[in-house]
Amino acid sequence: MTDFSAPLLKPALPEIFLAIATLVLMLFGVLRKKEDYNSVANLGVFLLVVVGALLFHYSGGTNETFSGMFIADDFGSFMKLLVVGGSAVSILMSAKYLERQRIQRFEYPILILFSTLGMLLMISANNLIALYMGLELQSLPIYVLAAMQRDTIKSTEAGLKYFVLGALSSGMLLYGASLLYGYSGTTNFNDMALALGAHHPAPLGVVVGMVLLISGLAFKISAVPFHMWTPDVYEGAPTSVTAFFAIAPKIAALALITRVFMGPFGHLVEEWRQVVEVIAIASMALGSVAAIGQKNIKRLLAYSSIGNMGYALVGLCAANAEGVKSVMIYAAIYMVTTIGAFAIVLMMKQRERMVEEISDLAGLGQKKPMLALAMTIMMFSMAGIPPLAGFFGKLFVFQAAVGQGLYTLAVIGVLTSVIGAYYYLRIIKVMYFEEAGDDSLDPAKDTRLNVVLAISTLAVLLFIATPGMLLNSADSAAKTLTSKMQ
Repeated sequence: MTDFSAPLLKPALPEIFLAIATLVLMLFGVLRKKEDYNSVANLGVFLLVVVGALLFHYSGGTNETFSGMFIADDFGSFMKLLVVGGSAVSILMSAKYLERQRIQRFEYPILILFSTLGMLLMISANNLIALYMGLELQSLPIYVLAAMQRDTIKSTEAGLKYFVLGALSSGMLLYGASLLYGYSGTTNFNDMALALGAHHPAPLGVVVGMVLLISGLAFKISAVPFHMWTPDVYEGAPTSVTAFFAIAPKIAALALITRVFMGPFGHLVEEWRQVVEVIAIASMALGSVAAIGQKNIKRLLAYSSIGNMGYALVGLCAANAEGVKSVMIYAAIYMVTTIGAFAIVLMMKQRERMVEEISDLAGLGQKKPMLALAMTIMMFSMAGIPPLAGFFGKLFVFQAAVGQGLYTLAVIGVLTSVIGAYYYLRIIKVMYFEEAGDDSLDPAKDTRLNVVLAISTLAVLLFIATPGMLLNSADSAAKTLTSKMQ
């Protein structure tokens, strides 16, 4: 019988605290005589700060609990801190937007907290059952958030489309998991790695199981060909929800994919690498080409996120410590840049409507030069132009691929990055070289958004000067994850 005493639960203490605290916060919101979004949102951010402090305090070493279903290690701590930070910033950025759209309901931060709890469980999943539980806990609140703006058809459609396709991907993932369980006789990642590693080459059933599992996970990061939901959901969901989609869940899913490939599939690199290479190439190509004709900035950022996940998968294809390190660095830089871009989008409105069309940015360089400068920095970084942080993110993943002899993959990545630079530069061209119409932009006077934008802009600009802490943390965390493959 498993002993669930307090010392054994210590590895999961941040998650246990967040679960209990979120339930208490939900009761607080319900029992208030008058709906009070601001109090619940501020308390939610405070809870995430506490969770971040707990993660930082208990980081170091590798520990398991719940009969090996939950693992806490340096890799998990690194990615969890990114997720917690991204979720907290998402709540902070959304306040003014929700007020403008008249959807300031206390359920909003509660749903983000529950989704964040699922993300933390995903990152620490060491078992197929724990993986699925975390994945669904992360996904279900997001389906509700996508349809939060109930009086608009687009938002309702976004929630329904995300839910239906999400259920389909979960079914594929479960079928793949059942095949892997059938061939290995276990759901535990450590035991599965031993069982699957004993077969060379892997049986056909194991390969099919891996492909189905990869398919379910690829949906969560909107990698091609499981990307079809992304542009429509990004456009239809409230912009603050879209920002949350683009920040935290992508990081968590990327962390889960990395753990699965480096864990139970660590000795089957040749079996899964070809599949991931195809997904990476397709994602980079589609993300670069399909975004060119977009007129809606949220749809453009959706295709940009598809391409960015393709670049991250390039590092994963290296299947070693350097590759994992490059994925972690890329995830951190991607998150900061995406936060900055969405902070600017959330700031702007025009005649009481939120700005979503790229053409609406015309003349921003003359009217709001500092805001245009910040957007320019974010676009240059996403395009991978030195010396901004985005350049180094791509440099590390391409270096990891070249180090393992994946020259074709790296060359395709560079070429698609050059093509993708076109639509990022087009936004800059619209801001500075096109005349504004009669409608004038009215940036929100929101101190929190301005602070978030300032910090993310400085981080992107100054990464080249102070990269040491991020690189060292990612290096030690990557070695922790890949040590079992030795």
